[in-house]
Parts: sequence; structure tokens; C-alpha cells
Amino acid sequence: MTLSVRNHDRDSAGLTYVYPVVSRRAGGVSVGINLNPNNACNWACVYCQVPDLRRGGPPPIDLGRLEAELRGLLDHILHGDFMATQVPEGARRLNDLALSGNGEPTSAAEFPQVVALLGRVLADTGLLGRIKLVLISNGSLAHKSGVQAGIRQMAALNGEVWFKFDRATASGMGRVNGTRCDPQAHFRRLKTVATLCPTWLQTCLFAVDGQAPDDEEIQAYLALLARARAEIPDLAGVLLYGLARPSLQPGAERLSALPLAWLENLAQRIRCLGFTVGVSP
Repeated sequence: MTLSVRNHDRDSAGLTYVYPVVSRRAGGVSVGINLNPNNACNWACVYCQVPDLRRGGPPPIDLGRLEAELRGLLDHILHGDFMATQVPEGARRLNDLALSGNGEPTSAAEFPQVVALLGRVLADTGLLGRIKLVLISNGSLAHKSGVQAGIRQMAALNGEVWFKFDRATASGMGRVNGTRCDPQAHFRRLKTVATLCPTWLQTCLFAVDGQAPDDEEIQAYLALLARARAEIPDLAGVLLYGLARPSLQPGAERLSALPLAWLENLAQRIRCLGFTVGVSP
């Protein structure tokens, strides 16, 4: 099976913790590290593509199995026929290892040990400093010391964090992310993470019942970014993305992709605040 940006099946390699994808945002092959093989997450985002998503955290991580799977897949990518047989032309480069999967990766108690393990594998394979180590996180656990320790380690491994901030109001976060989260507390977590490791703010945007996010939400979001520009000068930028793959959550039929022109219009308003912006429709 040839991979594509619309196929992020975590079972595509037949492994428990490791899976390859062609990432539209990364622009090449991303090796995903799934620390939530039980499809459990502490948030329940309406656009999530995880089947049978449930609330909770992951089971204990088998670090030995994770390492063996990762080394095996990297060997196939670097020295086998993986790129030629499973990746379309134009995307045949290894871009990153991404801590992402079927739930919030930092909810694993072993998160800092996993980061250390990834550092060893990157060093042993000659990839350290040559590819990115990316944490894709909802940021909700960034106040915990173990999570901060892992993120701090990432900074020394050519790492960066993609920190989810889909909406800037409590009601918006409740509707979109299925969480009772105080945006001000979440902003403080973003601020903490950005002091530990290079960090991008990432936002998923889509229409509900054919309607784009309303002006109140957009104004609150832009105000949050203006505050971030003043208080988090090291924030790397903003990643806007849409619905490339269908949601597998209840109510998915109400969601639809926004026009690229709408996303680009918002991106330009964000650039006017002084941010670098990436757009992935």
C-alpha cells in the first residue's frame, strides 16, 4: 500500500508503537510514535480521526518493544526499499520522528524515558541533528514536572513542540476539544513550553454546519496571538490546518473543510501580528 497524506493509519506497519505517514505539514515521511495504542485521550476533539476514541490515558509503555520497532522501521526506511515501494515521488525524504498518535502523548508516565530513548536511536542511526523530533500535543499536561523534563530534553535533540490551541474561549474549547479548559491557564502552559523547547502554536479550523468560526471566536484568537507576541517572543510561529481526513467522532457529518482562501485570509491577519504562519488546508 502506497502512503498518502490522507492515510494516517497507525496500523499500516503492523506495529504497536511506530507507524510511518506522509505528512502534509512536514512535507515528507514522518515516523509517528504512538504512546496511546488503546485509543484513549484526555481530550475529545470533534475533528479527531482516531476510531473508537475514549477518555483516559495509555497503558504502561513497553520501552524495549518501542525501541525494537523504531530501529526496525528506520532501518527499512534508510537501507531498504520502503521509500521506493511505499512513498510517492516527491515525498521520499525522512523529515522527522513525531510523538503523535491515538491520544495525548505526554499522558504516558514514561514520556521522559521515551524522549531519551528516541535520542539514543537518533544518535545511533546518524540522524541526530539531521531530522526533527516533534511533539504534537494538546499541551494540557505541560504543568507536570515529568512532562517538562521530557520537553526540556527535546530541545537538545533538534526538537520542537506543536502546541494545540484551537480556540481561545472556554466555550469554543469545550465545543471543539471536549474539555473544560481555562484559556488563560492554557496560555500559561504554552508560555512554559515555549521557554523549554522551540514551540509552534497549532490550530485546526473547519466549518460546522457550513459555517466558519464566528467573529467572536476569531477576535478572541487574534487577541490571544497578540498577547503571545508580546509575552512569548520566542514562539516560533503558527500552524493553521484544516480537515484533510474525515473525523471519526459523533457529529462528524456536521464538519467540513474551509476554503483555502478563508485560511489564507486569517493567516495574513496573523502575519500582520509579526508571526510566521504555515497553512495546510
